[in-house]
Amino acid sequence: MVLVGRMGTNLKCGIVGLPNVGKSTFFNVLTKTSIAAAENFPFCTIDPNEARVPVPDLRFDWLVEHHKPASKVPAFLNVTDIAGLVKGASEGQGLGNAFLGHIRACDALFHLCRTFEDPEITHVEGEVDPVRDLDIINEELRLKDEEFFEKIFDEVERKYRWGKGLES
Repeated sequence: MVLVGRMGTNLKCGIVGLPNVGKSTFFNVLTKTSIAAAENFPFCTIDPNEARVPVPDLRFDWLVEHHKPASKVPAFLNVTDIAGLVKGASEGQGLGNAFLGHIRACDALFHLCRTFEDPEITHVEGEVDPVRDLDIINEELRLKDEEFFEKIFDEVERKYRWGKGLES
């Protein structure tokens, strides 16, 4: 049997988006904490904030009550508030590679995009345009994935050539 992914009772979900779109505020609401600072300036979050949130499941509770196991391990969601991504991050702009490294450690991404106008809250691109913002994030992630793939492909190709005696 072929298994894809990793086995476990928790999932690591990262919250991604441009700076000042509400990622830290959403993180605080989702985790019912106030550990993530939510300020009105880009890169308020530098190091990712992490919290573990229990996932309520009536089926799990019923099974535990019915079967009375020696131990019980409920499901948890590990939520990570990742610093804002800017245009050019795949080439090192903003927090660049550190940001993209934090993303790679996640199993799932929750992409948060700003759609509200508020002159008091700055926007890194100057004006609110959700479609452009989504394109920026998707393109930066694509470019980083492409770079990651090319490194692996080059390594596999080198090993293949060496195994076939094609390299000197």
